[in-house]
Amino acid sequence: MAGCILLGGCSQMFDKHVEYEYQTPENFPVLYAVGYAPISLQPGSTEQQKAIMAMKASKLEAYRELAEQVYGQKVDAQTSVQGMVANNDSLKVRVQGVVRGAKVVKSYAVGDTYATEVELDMKLVHDLYVGQTRPRSVKKVTYF
Repeated sequence: MAGCILLGGCSQMFDKHVEYEYQTPENFPVLYAVGYAPISLQPGSTEQQKAIMAMKASKLEAYRELAEQVYGQKVDAQTSVQGMVANNDSLKVRVQGVVRGAKVVKSYAVGDTYATEVELDMKLVHDLYVGQTRPRSVKKVTYF
């Protein structure tokens, strides 16, 4: 028990003499995504309401696509075989994450489909991240 306390105290003593240096990547990619939504299938009593709902749905779809690029997808698949024949085949795909700093580049209708283009500048994401968490690596350690 005394050894743990002594070692814990030493680690705090040495941490006081560590200097940190902020790391910045050399280049930052810009990610692009497009979301689509059918206008006529949206809920609403007028064409204008359906168009607004399609705008919202296409924007959310574009953000989902950005999240897939940043965080990847979780894929769950299951197939059962009976008598050497595929009996049941199911596939579930899920994406989860927080997308900050994305902006809508263009939003437009093409026939009965609404499209929204978004971009995510990873330089902006980096700046937001540094502003919140201040990532760092060890620059120099000095001992007594």
